[in-house]
Amino acid sequence: MSHTVSQDITAVLVGGPEHLPVDRRVQRVSAGTDTVKLPHGAGYEHFRHRGESTTVDGGDALVFQWVMHTAIAE
Repeated sequence: MSHTVSQDITAVLVGGPEHLPVDRRVQRVSAGTDTVKLPHGAGYEHFRHRGESTTVDGGDALVFQWVMHTAIAE
């Protein structure tokens, strides 16, 4: 029986609204994730990984750049 273990990675969210709190700009996401959809206010901020990486607290992290905002559907 095979079992796949999903590994989390650190994502650093760059760009987007200036009022997005600094403490929300570092997230844990599943390995292989190429987009992050972050709930914020009355909508979502969307970030995409474009190959850039950095270091956070001595560990590897991927940089996700802001690409758009969408409203929450009612």
